[in-house]
Amino acid sequence: MPETFVLIVGAWHGGWTWRPVAQHLRAAGHRVLTPSLPGIADGADPEQYSLADVADFIVDLVERHDLRDVTMVGHSWGGYPITGAAPRLASRLRKLVYWSAFVPAEGTPLLDEVPPAYVELFTQLAAASGNNSVTLPFDVFSTGFMQDAEENMQRLVHSLLAPQPMRYLTEPVAPVDPAALGVPASYVISSEDISLPPGEWGWTPRFPQRLGDVPVIETPGSHEANFTRPAELAEALLKA
Repeated sequence: MPETFVLIVGAWHGGWTWRPVAQHLRAAGHRVLTPSLPGIADGADPEQYSLADVADFIVDLVERHDLRDVTMVGHSWGGYPITGAAPRLASRLRKLVYWSAFVPAEGTPLLDEVPPAYVELFTQLAAASGNNSVTLPFDVFSTGFMQDAEENMQRLVHSLLAPQPMRYLTEPVAPVDPAALGVPASYVISSEDISLPPGEWGWTPRFPQRLGDVPVIETPGSHEANFTRPAELAEALLKA
């Protein structure tokens, strides 16, 4: 049965980053929307919007297209805006899927959920940027986010990334209880994802646990499996 997917990007990414996965989902007969978000779209002003504005954008997108029975997927930082949008879209949602994603806790911004080395790096980069944004260094991206790709592919993808508004990393989002919301949720984790180091700061088990008793589905690849293992990721999203 055809489904409707709204795929929400992680930090630094535009909607184009979902294209390899979207092609697989569309080939299977599904409708897929892959928006670029305010403040991260190419040429956007990273100081113009708040995190709440991003949630508003997602709500408007779904309502404007009158989408129903939507599977909304958030990757990485994208867990914040989909969480912010979910309560207002509950009647239109089929499921929430968090892929290697942050699941917000009460009063806790993303910057409080990452290792101290990231906090120091992002804070320094934002202060030096002139517009309170963070441009991800290539060495961090290549070794921690996309280590399962050849260097030429790493450099191509990295060259297309946009600066991330720092306030998107310092503003919290009210958490959601999927059971209370009446919207099923699941968590997909890439097996080679080391963008957050395993252990205290790892993706699992802490983030899936915040969703309650939800399935955790493992799929091959790194944090950028949307490029390196798109067929398997599309399959995992369908399974979720």
